[in-house]
Amino acid sequence: QVQLVEFGGGLVQPGGSLRLSCAASGISITNRNMGWYRRAPGTQRERVATMVSNGATNYANSVKGRFTISRDNAKNTVYLQMDSLKPEDTAVYYCTTFEDWGQGTQVTVSS
Repeated sequence: QVQLVEFGGGLVQPGGSLRLSCAASGISITNRNMGWYRRAPGTQRERVATMVSNGATNYANSVKGRFTISRDNAKNTVYLQMDSLKPEDTAVYYCTTFEDWGQGTQVTVSS
């Protein structure tokens, strides 16, 4: 059974940083495309960042230069480093293999 478990969310002030982690079990993330998505209240889920199996990355324009996706194949974990956070980054963040999804972790950016 594939499980993706996100953690690291929380409340942070504008300008602050958080690092989200996505621990995979029942599947190896090696050679898999991985992604982070988010859904803010009242909106549709949107792509935040993706990393394909060869390590190439792609980011939504709204987070480019502030967020960084990375992976540790030995730990079977994908990360999303989020810097210079803005209130509009508030959302539930989801990890995905594009076949399976995690349950999400809440990120709230507020003073």
